[in-house]
Amino acid sequence: MLLALCLTAFLQEAQLQEPRPAAATAYVPARGQWETRTPEQAGFDAEGLASAIEFAQSCASETPVDIAAFIKASFGHELHSDIVGPTKHRAATNGLLLRGGYLVAEWGDTQRADMTFSVTKTYLSSVVGIASDMGYLRVNDPVAKVVQTPEFEGERHGKITWDHLLRQTSDWRGTLFGKPAWADRPPRGASEEESKAVPMREPGSSWEYNDVCVNLLAYAALEVFRQPLPQVLRARIMDPIGASSTWRWHGYSTSWVTLDGAQMQSVSGGGHHGGGMFVSTRDQARFGLLCLRRGVWGERRLLSEEWIAAARTPTDVRPDYGYMNWFLNAPGVAEDGEPTRVWPAAPESAVMFRGAGSNLVYIDDVHDIVLCLRWVDHRRANDILERLLGSLKSR
Repeated sequence: MLLALCLTAFLQEAQLQEPRPAAATAYVPARGQWETRTPEQAGFDAEGLASAIEFAQSCASETPVDIAAFIKASFGHELHSDIVGPTKHRAATNGLLLRGGYLVAEWGDTQRADMTFSVTKTYLSSVVGIASDMGYLRVNDPVAKVVQTPEFEGERHGKITWDHLLRQTSDWRGTLFGKPAWADRPPRGASEEESKAVPMREPGSSWEYNDVCVNLLAYAALEVFRQPLPQVLRARIMDPIGASSTWRWHGYSTSWVTLDGAQMQSVSGGGHHGGGMFVSTRDQARFGLLCLRRGVWGERRLLSEEWIAAARTPTDVRPDYGYMNWFLNAPGVAEDGEPTRVWPAAPESAVMFRGAGSNLVYIDDVHDIVLCLRWVDHRRANDILERLLGSLKSR
């Protein structure tokens, strides 16, 4: 029996690390290296790009350096808002620009692993994508089909699909790792009774940014893989793209579970209560480049084309949101009736991963650009893009 279990574990590990064939694609940086291009070589006007970067640096975030203080100031009004995951003082504003995969510009400390808050959700959704690509789950199936835990029992919770969790439309109700779903971003001033009394909605019918439901997705994925998600992410994505060894993916002090006789931590999908991904700007840029390349890195396919396409598909009840945390430049209508987009300066196909602080990863397949911005004012994102894209010699 023990031999059979060991053989099963070995085969599962081998399957996780098996490369997937893919057609050769454009330049990707080797581990520990990054080829550079001058602004002119990359198709930018040098003075215009320098001005755009100077402007980006001037858009520094007002987020306190003490991230624990920032979390308490942002969410301290919530019940059950205690911090149960690690935090870290943040770095100064920094950023990095890629075009064609080549490093065109960087500023500030881009090699320090920092909290990235809700960009963690994009790493989480990618791990679920791995499970989907491996045939462990089907996104439109109920989670209960492969995860037999109390969280997905009952008529209503039994209907929640992976797609609902990925799009933040599940409206799951319950308590996970000591955090009730009703206590996450409740209406300001609402009492506990009022927050609990909010009517439940049919899964898929409404969108809610709820970290408890995000953490439920992480826990469900852990139940599927039967091994810590950071190990899956490292083997399947971060090591293949040449990321450093400095990133960490944390959970909560309360989120330890026992699976198959082993203690494992279920990671969090953000830093709302501490935890989440601590990652450098350079590693974040590599991940952004993988997503720009539709899941292909060099000659290896790490995520399927179908998964990336699904991640970029608008959610019916929130058209500017795909799978977590793919924010889309979806068209909308302004107050004056004119068509508009989330970032009018950017192409309609552009996407952005967004985390508090703010941490932004901008992906532009029209111009073959990845832009990582750390600790900037997110309200200035379109102004930064307008200047950056405006410095291209030809668009």
